[in-house]
Amino acid sequence: MSTLTLESILNPEPLTPSRTITATDEATTVTFTDFDISQSLKDRLSAAGFVTPTPVQAGAIPPALEGDDILATASTGTGKTLSFLIPMIDRLEEISKPSTRGAKNPILALILLPTRELAMQVLEAYFKICPTLKSDAVLVCGGLSENTQLEQLSRGPRLVVATPGRLEDFLRRRAVSLKDVDMLVLDEVDRMLDMGFLPAIKRIVQALPKDRQTMCYSATLDASIREIVRDYVNNPVRIEIGTTSKPSDRVELRVYTVMQDQKLAQLDKMLKEEEGTYLVFSRTKHGADRIAKKLEKAGHETEVIHGDRSQSQRTAALRNFTMGRARILVATDVAARGIDVSHIAHVVNYDLPNGSDDFVHRIGRTGRAGAKGVATTFVTPLEKGDARKLERELKIKFQWHEADKNLEKEQRNQPIDMNNASGSGISDLLQMETRSWKNADGSPSTDSGSQPSQRPRSGGGNFGRSHSGPRSNAGGRSRSGPRNGRGASRGR
Repeated sequence: MSTLTLESILNPEPLTPSRTITATDEATTVTFTDFDISQSLKDRLSAAGFVTPTPVQAGAIPPALEGDDILATASTGTGKTLSFLIPMIDRLEEISKPSTRGAKNPILALILLPTRELAMQVLEAYFKICPTLKSDAVLVCGGLSENTQLEQLSRGPRLVVATPGRLEDFLRRRAVSLKDVDMLVLDEVDRMLDMGFLPAIKRIVQALPKDRQTMCYSATLDASIREIVRDYVNNPVRIEIGTTSKPSDRVELRVYTVMQDQKLAQLDKMLKEEEGTYLVFSRTKHGADRIAKKLEKAGHETEVIHGDRSQSQRTAALRNFTMGRARILVATDVAARGIDVSHIAHVVNYDLPNGSDDFVHRIGRTGRAGAKGVATTFVTPLEKGDARKLERELKIKFQWHEADKNLEKEQRNQPIDMNNASGSGISDLLQMETRSWKNADGSPSTDSGSQPSQRPRSGGGNFGRSHSGPRSNAGGRSRSGPRNGRGASRGR
């Protein structure tokens, strides 16, 4: 077991995979029927419209089916979800049957993700493949009814899809048992560490069996992440698909140099001239609310998502955007990794992101599933240097444009002379633009789904992993020696 120190970060020991699979982000010639999975699963994949796997799926699924641990880095939007769901579903069907009232299963599979939105989308993908197993998988996360989740857990689901905070709380209260988990997936590892989830992940993984299969996915794999993941993967197969540290080549990168008070007019101009849906990123929650209100006032169907909106509001906003009832979704970075909508044509960085990682993840919301997209970044004259820095760090080239100098200037709140304030002046003050997006009844929205604050990536990660003996599981099956003998034992 290693401990994260300054020395280990500056001079990390190499993480040695059993083998490495590298591929470009191009279409593959493999189909899902070529995989060593049950015929029933092949039929359901076909019925759900899944025919040709993406490169990350083609690379990760075969070794995962053999029981190998997986350590994968791939660009966002490359189809990572199916790359771990398919081996997981196949494994669950091999070692157990869905729970009944007379025979309830323990939890056999666990997927941890950083946000509720991402967890909900993974669960939706599971039900798309297994439409008749609505009680077989449970969502555990903050912002939703705790009693409902506990009641669903009592039914004996084999799969739990969770965010770390709520699951750790249930574990601490002994409301859930993870002692039989056979497969663990950690998705968006880098994002979970950024959000301060490392202590919760450590406590969760310590409650799991030491002998399990682990699949880790991260957009980046820097020294601190390598140091941590070494502790809970064993001789992993390293999957490297495309370039994870730069935007997809399918996305057109544009920059508009524009004054701060003319950004709204530039966005309105783009909306009138260019077709397609828009995901607009604001740096702050207040900014997202203000942009959405102004766009609605201009006649655009708009929804908004940020940390101060309730889960029901966020779900409704995303549903309206996905179903086409709203053309624009305004969001803070809470949505950068939690939205999986294939038809987003435009991503607009209304405010310049804080760093290159945030930039890559924001624009990764467009140009998905083989489609092309456009990413536009608004840059004030004072921010040109920051944009040039992004070009250097990511080794990209923006298409630079100057916004029309005659664009309408946005009218913001004007100062009120309180020395001469009459009754109407006081009224004007009270009518000023609010700093919270209100509910339909006029009451302020509440923050029922906030995530832990960001913390530095520090501290060791004792994830309790050892492989001193044969692997056993809830189905009574033993894997002796290397875990790459699964396929041969099936006799398919």
